[in-house]
Amino acid sequence: MLVLSRKVGEAILIGDEIEVTVVRVGQNAVRLGIQAPAAYRIVRGEISELAARSPRAEGDPKQVSSSSASGRGDS
Repeated sequence: MLVLSRKVGEAILIGDEIEVTVVRVGQNAVRLGIQAPAAYRIVRGEISELAARSPRAEGDPKQVSSSSASGRGDS
């Protein structure tokens, strides 16, 4: 695992297409902005883990998350 220090407004690049920017740092949370092509599925780790344990998740990818790469409303 690569661990980096970034300040608000600073970003990291993943390959040529994905940019992760630190938007805000609070007491107990960091808010990140992720810029990526719509083809990439972006979900919080706990959502992905929950879907993997759900028996309904196997057949219906829409059950995985309401927030995809284009739905950037995930808090």
